[in-house]
Amino acid sequence: MIKLGEIQTLQVVKATDFGIYLCEPENTEGERILLPKNQVPAAIKNGDEIEVFVYKDSEDRPIATTATPKVTLGKTSLLRVKDVTTIGAFLDWGLAKDLLLPFKEQTQRVHTGDDVIAALYVDKSGRLCATMKVYDYLSCSSPYKKDDRVIGVVYEIIDSYGAFVAVDNIYQALIPTKELHRPIKVGDSVEARVIQVKEDGKLDLSLREKSYLQLDADAEDIFTKLTAEGGFLPYHDKTDSDVIKAQLNLSKNAFKRAIGRLLKEGRITIDSDGIREVK
Repeated sequence: MIKLGEIQTLQVVKATDFGIYLCEPENTEGERILLPKNQVPAAIKNGDEIEVFVYKDSEDRPIATTATPKVTLGKTSLLRVKDVTTIGAFLDWGLAKDLLLPFKEQTQRVHTGDDVIAALYVDKSGRLCATMKVYDYLSCSSPYKKDDRVIGVVYEIIDSYGAFVAVDNIYQALIPTKELHRPIKVGDSVEARVIQVKEDGKLDLSLREKSYLQLDADAEDIFTKLTAEGGFLPYHDKTDSDVIKAQLNLSKNAFKRAIGRLLKEGRITIDSDGIREVK
């Protein structure tokens, strides 16, 4: 059976003025599919085999191509939105016909120029479509271990869980809510540290370094902001944690550790109204 949405090796059974017909090897009486003339390799003949991808043309007919799409059936990839219409968004997947991302398959509304992680599936009418609901399509067999650095794309955010990330556009990962120390959104590319590899192979990530490294970075960030504000910031160890998070993108504990480091180094003083740079 010729497989829609997959790369496969088929056999040439007939040549015409508008292309060649292909079938499964050793099944010349079975289903046939057209490879258009402009993609037919020179000197190919009946009985030869060729690797093609099968999709549907603009008239919804199965057709073969020698082009390699950016995503195949059941797989995920980062694709760019080319256009948004009344039926959904159309994605560039490297073929002549763009790939439809229906509205119901979007985890959030997309716009022209956006990059989204999407999987390829066959809908109820037999069409190839894209979905941003990629959780079940991502692999849990990554090569990464604790403290490795990884790069991925955020594909969904659920407040009670955190930000779901496709590492390398392939592997399942989560940045738990408690690790979200700065604003991120769907479509963002993030660099993160693996803090746990779960028993099922899924990765838990953090946007922050290990505590002793992050302490240095946090202290320098605070000191840079302090000097930019003329040597005074109205935050101290009694400041509400929500204010610290909103103004400095730090947890209350991380803030207290960082200003403690700056105090120990003699670079600031901590007063009742805030912190001051030591001149």
